[in-house]
Amino acid sequence: MPASPNLKPDHACLIVHGSDRPGIVAAVSAMITRIGGNIVAFDQYSDDPTGGAYFQRVVFHRPGFAADRPVIESEIARTLAGFELEWSLTDQSVPKRMAILSSKQDHCLLDLLWRHRRGDLPVTVPMVISNHTTSAEDVRSFGVPFFHVPGAPGPDKSASEAKIIELLKGNVDFVVLARYMQILSGDFLSQLGVPVINIHHSFLPAFIGAEPYRKAKERGVKLIGATSHYVTDDLDEGPIIEQDTVRVTHADSAAELARRGADVERQVLSRAVLWHAQDRIIRHGNHTIVF
Repeated sequence: MPASPNLKPDHACLIVHGSDRPGIVAAVSAMITRIGGNIVAFDQYSDDPTGGAYFQRVVFHRPGFAADRPVIESEIARTLAGFELEWSLTDQSVPKRMAILSSKQDHCLLDLLWRHRRGDLPVTVPMVISNHTTSAEDVRSFGVPFFHVPGAPGPDKSASEAKIIELLKGNVDFVVLARYMQILSGDFLSQLGVPVINIHHSFLPAFIGAEPYRKAKERGVKLIGATSHYVTDDLDEGPIIEQDTVRVTHADSAAELARRGADVERQVLSRAVLWHAQDRIIRHGNHTIVF
């Protein structure tokens, strides 16, 4: 399996956010110079320069970063203390551990595994969990462990969720729902304690339930698309990471709409996963800043 070009030794990513005020850029830049680092990417955004919300992403190269990380973190904390900003630091040479939950539809699942095998995603995939066994052999062909956790037939999902938590807890950095057709409870999300990324068609709140593309065809829609977002207690209302659309016409069948919709879902989800793995996304309330 080729190494991901997104994994860069001795590179770190610093995320900063809080209230905007003069001097933040100068302080961060000077601090990176003091610790012997060199900035290779710098993005920032402020929604109001007079005390509004401020967001910054800085990638810098610093020889021996991993060994000297405690000293570097102390210097960052000292530098930003006067600004009352929140910050996080990640090692860009370390891949994030990404678990995938799936159901019968496998287009997003297999696309992520394929991109991972090519080295396009800076992640490891410790496991795939599904409430069906239809994709088990395909998943194992990628050298990824597959676990079957059947969904409960009634409204009480606590037993199946407990089993999934047992598999995931402490073993992953984030989870992707690759067309996982089960609703996750707030208690599950709280126990899991890591970000969860979802993908679905963009018709919502229209065409809820089964066969959305048939319903869309009957309404004569002209655009179909996909939305990827972080999962929260509010169903399909978490902070949006990425969206895309394609145009369709009256001549396209419901099957063709579904095929093209699956293509958009794959692309949107893979971009969302890549950006999350690269620490490009900052959550702010119920929306995101994506650098």
